[in-house]
Amino acid sequence: MKKFLALLTLLSQALYGQSDRDLADKSVNQAIIKSHIGFLASDELRGRDTGSPELKIAAKYLESRFVEYGVNMVDGMESFYQDVPMKKVAPPTVGAIKVGTTELKLNEDFVMLEIGASIFDQPFFFADYGMPDDLKQSKVEGKIVFALCGDGTSQNPQEWFGFSTEKRKKVMELGGLALVELYNSPQIPWNLLVRYLGQEQTVLDEGEEKTITHAWLNRGSDDLGFLDKKKPASIVSGNYEPARFVTQNIVGMVEGTDPELKDEFVVYSAHYDHVGVGVPNDEGDSIYNGSRDNAVGTVTVLTAAQNMAQNPTKRSALFVLFTGEEKGLLGSQYFVNNSPIPLENIVYCFNSDNGGYNDTSKATIIGLTRTSAEEMIIEACNEFGLNAIEDPAQEQGLFDRSDNVRFAAKGIPAPTFSLGFTAFDNEITKYYHQPTDEPSTLDYEYLEKFFKSYVYSCRLIGNAETAPFWNEGDKYYEAGVNLYKK
Repeated sequence: MKKFLALLTLLSQALYGQSDRDLADKSVNQAIIKSHIGFLASDELRGRDTGSPELKIAAKYLESRFVEYGVNMVDGMESFYQDVPMKKVAPPTVGAIKVGTTELKLNEDFVMLEIGASIFDQPFFFADYGMPDDLKQSKVEGKIVFALCGDGTSQNPQEWFGFSTEKRKKVMELGGLALVELYNSPQIPWNLLVRYLGQEQTVLDEGEEKTITHAWLNRGSDDLGFLDKKKPASIVSGNYEPARFVTQNIVGMVEGTDPELKDEFVVYSAHYDHVGVGVPNDEGDSIYNGSRDNAVGTVTVLTAAQNMAQNPTKRSALFVLFTGEEKGLLGSQYFVNNSPIPLENIVYCFNSDNGGYNDTSKATIIGLTRTSAEEMIIEACNEFGLNAIEDPAQEQGLFDRSDNVRFAAKGIPAPTFSLGFTAFDNEITKYYHQPTDEPSTLDYEYLEKFFKSYVYSCRLIGNAETAPFWNEGDKYYEAGVNLYKK
């Protein structure tokens, strides 16, 4: 009898899995994929720059698809839009830092991240990496705080920006006068950092009426001799009035069918912005269409939304299309800090983002081997003739360069489903952030397999008996344990 029941269980699981496969297969239509990408990456949308009128048109288009498919608004939200306040900040033209007799020059020795009031002849405190345990009010109040960039573990300068924001807030909270971090990274050399920060920056507008000066200094941990604590420090900074605007994340949900598992949410996400209009290429084309990055990812999630609206999974599905990814993962940063769903109820984030592809036999999953969903994703890809592989270009730090990392940092397992590539080679850079990334250059036969693989993966994750989790030993494993109180 036990063997018979076991056989029935296996049979029912096989039938259920086949059903999910069929649902994925039938819901993906190559012509519709081409239509969506053709609109989002058209010249008329002028590269979907964050804050542009064209990005608002893209947002309206995506909202309309949610309505058409029967995706619902999230309880507590008044629309499918989550407003994300941002501001454009012009680079300062005036600035100086002096520590004792050491005088430092703007852009040569340091760059400004935030501009506050000028400070003259005040004491300072060196706070190691400036993380929460390093900052005590008795040490910080009334002083300029010097610290090393990062957290002492991460080697990724893009992550350091996130740490820096939190450090500045903490220094302000404790009564510190300014924050100066020492920057030294071969990943982004100083001259490239200066060039990047010397342009107008778009950042989250956190409504701070008051801020403090925050600088990155071209020095490393082995170059601290200039910090003579017996001598005061001064910072001279200019003033500016940033241009403020509001842009939107698009958020929708489909409630799960299981009475218990419906309280668990899986986020299916992609960013829908790109870099807008830029330097013309040799053909005179200045519109950076962003077909691969990330109209493909956006439509991947849109296709999953249509599928699950018609055939919900056991877990609830949260579809989030982010703004401002190209400006520093800003839409996802805002979302995880202002989520309409408690983060502990979000059990997984399955992001989709792309630079390009050079192997149409594969799907490259950034973080494939980092969570227990690995086998489900591999199975889904195999069903549609693709080989799922882990990130082959670890040196690029891709896991930490897309919206998934905002969820990972909170403890939520979050890989990124990407087009197949075996190296970050010329076939990728030919289109990555280039005007050549036109809808007409895509292989839609391949995209059909890719989309079906993603949707089937989503269904397997949404229906799994147990929610996937980080594999033990992953850098975000402990954050996940703390979030879910495992």
